[in-house]
Amino acid sequence: MRVAIGSDHVGYQLKEHLRDWLAARDTEVNDVGPHALDPADDYPDFAVAVGEAVRTGRADLGIVICSTGIGSCIAANKLPGVRAALCHDTFSARLSRLHNDANVLCLGASVVAARLAEEILAAWLSASFSGEERHRRRVEKISRLEPVEQE
Repeated sequence: MRVAIGSDHVGYQLKEHLRDWLAARDTEVNDVGPHALDPADDYPDFAVAVGEAVRTGRADLGIVICSTGIGSCIAANKLPGVRAALCHDTFSARLSRLHNDANVLCLGASVVAARLAEEILAAWLSASFSGEERHRRRVEKISRLEPVEQE
C-alpha cells in the first residue's frame, strides 16, 4: 500500500510520528511535507499535495493533519475524486472506509494524541469499501456533485 502524508505546522510532529509508524509497518510512505517545522506552512497546500497524490494514482490513500483536521478536510474535498473524512475516533474511521470509500484521512493534531491517532489510522487502513449497492449508489451520487474536469 502507498500512502501520501502531509501536514501544516501544527500537525508536523504528528505527521512525523505517523510517517515513521507507517514505515515500521512496511507501508510505502510518500511524505509530501513539510520536511521541517515552519510556522508559515498552511494546511491547504499540503491537503492539495496529498489529494493530488491520491487522485493521480501516486498513492492509494492519503493522510492530512492540521490543528483540528477541519481545514484540511475542506481543502482536500475540493479536489475531484478525493473523499476526505475527518475522524477523531476509530468507529468513524472504519465506517468512512466501509460506507463512504474515503481515500483521505484528516486528523486534528490538537484533538488527538499520537496513540489515539495510531489507533484511528490502524482502523482506517484495515477497513475497505464494502461495495454494497446502497453504499456504491451513495458514493456515485457524491461523485456526480464534482465539477467536470476540462481537458
